[in-house]
Amino acid sequence: MTSDIDIKICSLGAQGDGMAEAPEGPLYVPYVLPGEDVRIRSQGEGRAELLKIIRPSPERVAAPCRHFTRCGGCALQHAAPEFYAEWKRGLVGTALKARGIVAEIAPMIGSRPRSRRRATFAATRTKSGATLGYYMQGTHNIVPLSECPLVVPEIEAALPALAIIAACGLSRRSRASLLVTATINGLDVFVTGGKPLDGPLRAELGREAGAANLARLSWNGEIVAERLPPEIILSGLHVVLPPGGFLQPTADGEAALTSLVREGIGKAKRIADLYAGCGTFASAFAHEASVHAVEGEKAALAALERAVRSQGPALGLKPVTTETRDLARRPLLSTELEKFDAVVIDPPRSGALPQAEEIAKSPVPVIASVSCNPATFARDARALMDGGYKLERVTPVDQFLWSPHLEVVGIFRRG
Repeated sequence: MTSDIDIKICSLGAQGDGMAEAPEGPLYVPYVLPGEDVRIRSQGEGRAELLKIIRPSPERVAAPCRHFTRCGGCALQHAAPEFYAEWKRGLVGTALKARGIVAEIAPMIGSRPRSRRRATFAATRTKSGATLGYYMQGTHNIVPLSECPLVVPEIEAALPALAIIAACGLSRRSRASLLVTATINGLDVFVTGGKPLDGPLRAELGREAGAANLARLSWNGEIVAERLPPEIILSGLHVVLPPGGFLQPTADGEAALTSLVREGIGKAKRIADLYAGCGTFASAFAHEASVHAVEGEKAALAALERAVRSQGPALGLKPVTTETRDLARRPLLSTELEKFDAVVIDPPRSGALPQAEEIAKSPVPVIASVSCNPATFARDARALMDGGYKLERVTPVDQFLWSPHLEVVGIFRRG
């Protein structure tokens, strides 16, 4: 028989759950803070359900969203901003320490509520239409959303229309994923998991996309409606985002990352931008330097190429060359890197160890490493440092408010 227990929370884990020491071992409890006395119920496998806050922490604040604790999108809305920022900064220190790296970590650059310009929602068909929202923590149950204080207002306002669009193309018990991006011409919606397109469905989706005033709607990889090209502006360059293409989650975060990288690489004149995407960094550097942008997604590089070709002369951009290449399987070799004054690398969460090992063998003077995973950042940093680079500076950038996810920018110099 499961019994309720009163216990004290010792610390926060890497996912934002509190840790308590129970007789049977550590228990992880969501939505608590260190020092709190709480009543919990063990769920097995080291997890526990929070039943009551007996003595709250002075760092506890009221959550701004009515869906918090039901919706799995946020883990730490209940934490005071100063505590939250230091906890996130500590995640970077923990990751570096695990790799034997000692470095000064700058204060975290935070993000504001209602600043996320892209979000992924889940949807399922119901008798009356569709449920659209985020998954409940640790389950496959979708919590229907009426608000979301993370996203920009235009995404929040579109939630009812997005549910209608999802309902058009879902069969019962099926689920779809909707990647929604706010662009300067309206919302770009990229749906996967829906029914196969046929004539009637295509027509219905087109009508609903028009009613919602979407810039573009893509369904299972195919564009079914486009009112206007979904443009984003990258350092003055207007780029049409390819369907499902990568974009930094917030405009402020993008600006912070770009500023940190530009400051770090200084006056470099020949730059390799690895995992370049649509050109977030390449577009910034090309105002003063020649850039070689390398990316595995052809559509992303094609979008960058079109923008540079049409707007580069008017903007006075330096030469931008591109190369489609899977850097995880075929990293740029140290001999290929010799011609560059600086390398910028912004890999996915899995990191870029093969590429870091090649960079470590190169003579490139300065490396700017941008990562959305402190653990793989630290692993790759270790490879660079073992090759003779010094980690000069580490700055956390929070584009994932109230979650355990975090961006990191590290500047490495040879010698």
